[in-house]
Amino acid sequence: MPRYEIEQYELHAMKYRVEAATEAEAIRLLLDGEAEPVEQSQDFIEVAEDFGLPTDEYRELADQLRDLGVPVGEAVIPSIRSIVKVK
Repeated sequence: MPRYEIEQYELHAMKYRVEAATEAEAIRLLLDGEAEPVEQSQDFIEVAEDFGLPTDEYRELADQLRDLGVPVGEAVIPSIRSIVKVK
């Protein structure tokens, strides 16, 4: 039986620490990549259903999923970033 690797879009939150004079400066430093991640602070929030494989490019896969009863949007196959047959 074939084996597949599937990448799924997920929303996570991560805490960072940075020294700054103001909240605005702290955010600017974070966005510039100058903040340090807090270990063990990553938190899963939800599967990112608004992102996915474009149904225009993966029409056959989208139709197969619908036939299996999997909800597929008009624009994307929700949350799937990629799928590759590995074996």
